[in-house]
Parts: sequence; structure tokens; C-alpha cells
Amino acid sequence: MTLPIHCPNTLQRLALCTVAACAVLLGSGCSRETKAAPTRAEVSRDPNLFETDHPELFPTVRIEMRELPTVLTANAMVTPDVNRTIHVTSLGSGRVIDLRVRLGEAVKKGQTLLVISCPDLGSAFADYQKALADELIANKALDRAQLLFDKGAIAEKDLQAAQNAEAKAQVDVKTTEQRVRVLGGDPAHPGPQLELRAPVSGTIVEQNVAGFEGVKSLDNTPNLFTIADLSQVWVLCDVFENDLGQVQFGDPAEVRLNAFPDTLFHGAVSDISRVLDPATRSAKVRIVLSNAGGALRPGMFATATFHSQKHHPVLVAPTTAIMRLHDKDWVFRKEGAGFRRVEVQTAGGSSDGWQQIQQGLRSDDEVVRNALDFSTAVAEKKE
Repeated sequence: MTLPIHCPNTLQRLALCTVAACAVLLGSGCSRETKAAPTRAEVSRDPNLFETDHPELFPTVRIEMRELPTVLTANAMVTPDVNRTIHVTSLGSGRVIDLRVRLGEAVKKGQTLLVISCPDLGSAFADYQKALADELIANKALDRAQLLFDKGAIAEKDLQAAQNAEAKAQVDVKTTEQRVRVLGGDPAHPGPQLELRAPVSGTIVEQNVAGFEGVKSLDNTPNLFTIADLSQVWVLCDVFENDLGQVQFGDPAEVRLNAFPDTLFHGAVSDISRVLDPATRSAKVRIVLSNAGGALRPGMFATATFHSQKHHPVLVAPTTAIMRLHDKDWVFRKEGAGFRRVEVQTAGGSSDGWQQIQQGLRSDDEVVRNALDFSTAVAEKKE
């Protein structure tokens, strides 16, 4: 039987296909075996573990448990003492013709703040002068009636009528004089110009009037000035609802101002608001501070730190053992022959150089005493 000419080519193609199929099967099997076997490159080293040949070069300290007061920090603002603040108003309406003080200036008691052209004062002076004239006539009539009565020329009732008229005239004089004084005028110097004077000494912390403005009556105008005695100020702190249980009346407090970060002011909690702000769920906590030097100004931002009177067991570590890196606090805890970098959460510190540890460590853990020196040594070794 004779085969066609193209038959050998067909057999070759079948052979080649069989070889290729076997290669694919062998290749897939090899690839599965290679993928299943672990390689050295896939083994990763713990970046927070640092080994050293001489751990004795880095002294360690043991974490301690101490009885310390609870420390709470809150944002605050300096405000005037309400009990030492006076709102200055004018009982007479008119127009400002002379403004003599400005916001932020210190004033003395009795100092003229502004001058108002006041028609009300002019009308009060007119009534006062009329009352003086009427009293003068009534006094002369009384003298004449007394003389006539002594000589029997008039009856006793006529004398009594003259005495009554004189008494009424004196009442009118006192009433009109008092009205002039209430409006701020001086009966000895009549005139429509009203000089508004400072009732107390202090600093002008609010001003609601400018030159040549109209001053309305008392019932529909705000106070013209607010004068505060800043020798003593309040520091109002916002303490959240969840932290109110940690603040008690009389707790010592430390205040640090943004304007004077190196100065620490000491005070105590004098009041805790009974009402919460519904927007922030916080209550106002008041600290009273002496301000004899005038460094504390209303509106200054501050940070208040409260120390509770009751003590609680807390973990503490030396401040030098804590390193600040990437907005987090870290320590190097001893682990075997090396040290592990551990993130911790800290709270307020103490005067002897120890810091409270809220989370990240346990009692009796050993940490490097000077974390910064250890971190520098590790960095130099890598280089």
C-alpha cells in the first residue's frame, strides 16, 4: 500500500505536539514544587528588635508601680473675673462729642470716659433751677406769714398753708437735684454736657461706642464700656463629660499659657459648672489666678493640668527612657540578649523626672534608661 506524500509531515507534527505537551506538564509540576518550597528571601526580620553584642553598655531601669494622683489635661482660656467686672452705661441719651478712652486702656476711678451732649440732662437742670426758684419764693412767703401771725394779722391756718408750701418746695428741690446727679451731672455746674466717669479702676475690656455716635436710652442700648479689674482673673477649662469624675473642688491645677510656655502658674479648682455644653459635651471648670504682674490677658489660650487629691496605683518610667518619634512615644524594652522597641501611651509627669505609663508596659519590665542614646547608637551601627 502506497502512503500519500504528506504522511511523513503529519507524523512529525504529531510527535512534536506530544513532546510539547509533556514539556508543559513537566514545567507546571516544577513550578508548583518551586512555589511550595520556602526561599530565604521570604523570611523577614523583626524591625523593632535590636540585638547588640554588648548590652551591658546600655543601662536599664525597671518599671515601677507608684501611688500617684490622677492627671488630667484640658484646654482653657483666660477671662476677666465676673465679680470684678463693671458694665458702664449712660442713663441719659444724646450724642458723643468727646471720646477720651479706648479699648484696652487702664482707667482710674472717677476718670472721664466720654462726654455726651444730653438733652435729658439739660431738662433735668431746668427743672432743678425752677425748683430752686419756687423754694425761694415759698421761703419768703413763709417768713411773711410768720410775721403776720405773730402780730395777729392772719389766722393760724394761713401760717400752716405757708409752711406746707415751703415743705413741698424743698421736696421738689431735692428730687430734681437727685435726678441731675443720677444722670451724671453736677448741680453746681449746670449744662447739657454729660461727663460719663469710670465707677471703678481697671482696664477697658469691651467698648461699644465710637466718637460722634448717638447714645440711646438705657432700655435699648448695650453697655458703652466694660471695665475689669485684672489683678485677679479666671481660667475657664473645658472638661469633657467622661473626665468630670476625675476633677474635684479644691484640686490643685497647673496652667501653662501659649504666650509664655516656660512659665507655670499654680491655682486650684474653685468651681465646676453644673450644666454641660450640649454641643461639646463638656463643662466649664474655673481656676482663679492672681495676676498682679498683668501677664495674664483676657482671651489668651492656655492648657490646664489637674492633679486629683486621691492617689491611684500607676506605672511610671524615667522621662529619659521615653523617646518621641513620629508623634508616638517609644521605649526600648529588654528582651533576651537584645532590646525591643515598644510603643507606649503616657500621661502627666512628676517633679522627680518620672512619667506615667498608661499602656504598653507591665510592672518589672526593664527598659533602656536613656532611649535617645540607644537610638543614636543603633543608627550609627546601621551606617
